[in-house]
Amino acid sequence: MELAGSVVRQLQKIVGNTYVTIEKEELVCYSFDATGRSFLPQAVVFPQNSDQVSKIFCLATDKGFNVVPRGSGSGMTGGAVPVEGGVVVCTSRLNKIIEIDSKNLIARVEPGVILQDIHKAVEKRGLFYPPDPASSAVCTIGGNVGECAGGPRAVKYGVTRDYVIGLKAVLPSGEIIQTGVATAKGVAGYDLTRLIIGSEGTLAFVTQITLKLLPKPEKVKTLAVLFDSIGKAADTVSAVMRKAVLPRCVEFMDEASLNLVKNYFPFALPDNIKALIIIELDGEADIIERDAKIINDFCIGVGALDVIVARDENEALGLWAGRKALSPVLFKIACNKINEDIVVPIDKIPDMVKITQKIQKESGLKVVSFGHAGDGNIHCNIMYNQADKEESKQAQKAVDELFDATLNLGGTITGEHGVGITKMKYLPKEIGSKQIEIMKGIKKVFDPLNILNPGKIF
Repeated sequence: MELAGSVVRQLQKIVGNTYVTIEKEELVCYSFDATGRSFLPQAVVFPQNSDQVSKIFCLATDKGFNVVPRGSGSGMTGGAVPVEGGVVVCTSRLNKIIEIDSKNLIARVEPGVILQDIHKAVEKRGLFYPPDPASSAVCTIGGNVGECAGGPRAVKYGVTRDYVIGLKAVLPSGEIIQTGVATAKGVAGYDLTRLIIGSEGTLAFVTQITLKLLPKPEKVKTLAVLFDSIGKAADTVSAVMRKAVLPRCVEFMDEASLNLVKNYFPFALPDNIKALIIIELDGEADIIERDAKIINDFCIGVGALDVIVARDENEALGLWAGRKALSPVLFKIACNKINEDIVVPIDKIPDMVKITQKIQKESGLKVVSFGHAGDGNIHCNIMYNQADKEESKQAQKAVDELFDATLNLGGTITGEHGVGITKMKYLPKEIGSKQIEIMKGIKKVFDPLNILNPGKIF
């Protein structure tokens, strides 16, 4: 259904003719995200400030059309796709770093800022913003807030919600609210900031974010630990996290992952390597050297074939280039993938590795596992050909088995990607009916007409 001409004209009046599109060729570009699922919107609008977003939402409420927030479209669960049509409201012009306050260790940014740009800007000031999902070169901070993104450094520093202390947001009614504080502490009333974080753009449209920053660590040391057995690697991850040393990253890559990205690494991988762990330490220089030796000796003692220490920042970046290249290069081995971001208790990682190997053997599909093993967050990728009915059936069965096993181990079906549309049917397996009823009630308080990102989560 096309949007009424009068509505299009009013949208153009709000943001300017240049910043509204209804051309099908352009709408297609905003119809999908990293899931590959596509739903065509009726229009795409590019506001520049909170007032324009407010006017768009007032118009949506008055005329009864849906609005769908969108950043870079790098999400893995369909959170930014317009499943029920309507108007996509894109944050690409809300892209300013408003302030970096070195004295108070905070930054104020708009939602369309690319995360990597925040990292670079604060580090120039000797500061540090820890969350770092693999897509940091393309994802927006607004999308990170919507999904409560994490990344490798979450094992030591936590996730997005631990660094967002305040928000400016537009409610579906068009009202503009300010939540949270700009201070180290603040407990006045309910924590609306944390409620909006991770709500996948279903409660409010965030237009400004206040971030907590840390002093930049004095030194970073990156190690690659090589194993001839995936079981040994999994056991080592669990054991490392019980040591007195707390790494900032413990990343796991299985043999299938390594075969895909081995050319990215700054060293040659021996043929007998079945798994690799990237361990990264940060802090004061003398303490880091001591901790690196502890980790090195421990890993060799439990059966690692070798521990390679990055000699400089370029070698460390080479290691991470391999890890961050994994998601896109997976398509070399199959046309389609189902990317699940399960989390299990750290001591259950060896059990989960065995389960993924079992699923691969029984399904006949390639299952590639990697991810933030330091906090139990494993990205399990089931590779298949969607055009092949039997492979599609096996892939779906594999997902069912994966989620059942995850929950049986005391884990969760999503650690950072969110529910969106891809995990909707699985949510009741993890969350009880009463809790879901409460969540739906919260949604109704924020969005009684259900115009904001409908068809997600529930």
